[in-house]
Parts: sequence; structure tokens; C-alpha cells
Amino acid sequence: MSIRQWPETERPREKLLTHGPGALSDAELLAIFLRTGSRGRTAVDLARQLIRQFGGLRGLLRAEHQQLVATPGLGPAKYAQLQAVLELAKRHQGESLRSGTLIDNSVLVKDYLQLRLRDHKREVFACLFLDTRHRLIRYEELFHGTLDSASVHPREVLVRALALNAAAVILAHNHPSGDAEPSEADKRITRRLRDALGLVDIRVLDHLVVGDPATVSFAEREWL
Repeated sequence: MSIRQWPETERPREKLLTHGPGALSDAELLAIFLRTGSRGRTAVDLARQLIRQFGGLRGLLRAEHQQLVATPGLGPAKYAQLQAVLELAKRHQGESLRSGTLIDNSVLVKDYLQLRLRDHKREVFACLFLDTRHRLIRYEELFHGTLDSASVHPREVLVRALALNAAAVILAHNHPSGDAEPSEADKRITRRLRDALGLVDIRVLDHLVVGDPATVSFAEREWL
């Protein structure tokens, strides 16, 4: 039986319009995105199968391109749409950061950096560049490393901060292992960056290490 033959109260799209997206299961939300199923399966059936296959929505969204396009019911167009949805979510949260001072939004900053950095398979070093009122100017990923390290050059961070006329920065990087506990190397590079930026009166407000699921803040541990 196709979804069109279901009672209206059970159809995902109609259910969303009546009760809001929070009333839908992961499979129902994904089914709205998929729109159609495959031979002998509704979009909801396909969505449930994909969630099982990839271990949840997160596994589906972080799957490699070739793995997704080779999956029955998906393809290049669906892969592109999934990536677009994910990027929209990141940009939406980024716009939320611009609505106030980041020093007062530590939870929002952590959530944003989790969304941006958690699923990278290699270490990535990023900066949030802030103005004099600690509002976000720009988020940039500056250095990309191997599975367990990134070569961070203080001079390049300083050049970008000056180019953007930043008054302060929040440093961030991920640990692909999932363990967010900062290493001694993390502490050393934080001190080097703090000292280099301090020479031109640019403050380092925090350094956040993104793991899975935790994020560790240098400022909260009073290491800055």
C-alpha cells in the first residue's frame, strides 16, 4: 500500500503540517525528504531501512559519497540534497551566533562547533573571529591535519585576525578519536597563540576541544 492510501492522520507530510515536525519519528522526517520509496517499499519503509543500515540519521549524514550513491533508493541527487540540508543546519546555527555576544552563549558556541567539527575524520583547527563586542565576524577552518594532529601556525592565525579586524578569537579543534581531553601539545599551542595574538591586543577568549560527545573548554578550566 502506498502512503497516499494511508489515513491522512498517518501520512508524514500531513502529520507534520498538523502537529509540527517534533511529532514525527526520524523515519517519517526522512521519508518526507526522500519523497518516494523503491519497488515494493514506501518512502517510510525505505527511510527505516536506511536508518538501520547506517546506524541512525547521524551515520547517514556523515556517510561517504560513494557509499551513499551506491545505496538503492539514493543516488547523486539525494546525496547532494542531504549535504545541502546539513550545510543549511550549520549556517542556520551560525546565524544564531551573530545575534548576540558569544561570551554569553557558551552552550550555543559548543553546539555550533560540535556540528561543524565533530564528524571530521581528520583533525581540523578552526577560529571564531570576533569584533570588539564579541560578536561573530567569521568562522574559518584554517588547518587540516592527519588522523591525530594538525600543524598550526600562529603567524597565519594572526594574519587572518588582523585581516578581519578581529578584537578577539575563540580557538577550536576536534579530536577524531572522540576523546576531548586536551593534550600537552594542545596546551602549548594555545599558549603560543595567546602570546602571539596578545602582542597586537587580540584576546584569546577560549580554546574548545571537540570530541564525541564532550567538548572541553580551556576557559572553564581556567587555563587561559
